[in-house]
Amino acid sequence: MNHPLFAKEQTAAKLLDMTAKEFRELVDNGALPPPKTLAGGLERWNVQDLCAIANGDAARPEDEIEV
Repeated sequence: MNHPLFAKEQTAAKLLDMTAKEFRELVDNGALPPPKTLAGGLERWNVQDLCAIANGDAARPEDEIEV
C-alpha cells in the first residue's frame, strides 16, 4: 500500500475510518498519539504509527499487561 509518511489530521482520521472530530477526541484523551511538529510548524501524524495501532501492533506503555 502506498501512503504518505505523515498525514494531516483529516487524512489521519480517514486512515482509521473516523471523522476528524472523533480522531481529535481520541488524541486529546491520549488514546492516539499526538502529532509531530515538522518544519514550518506543520503538525502531522506518522502514518506508520497509525497503521501499527490499527493493526494492533502498537500499545501504549500503560496498556501493557504483566503476565
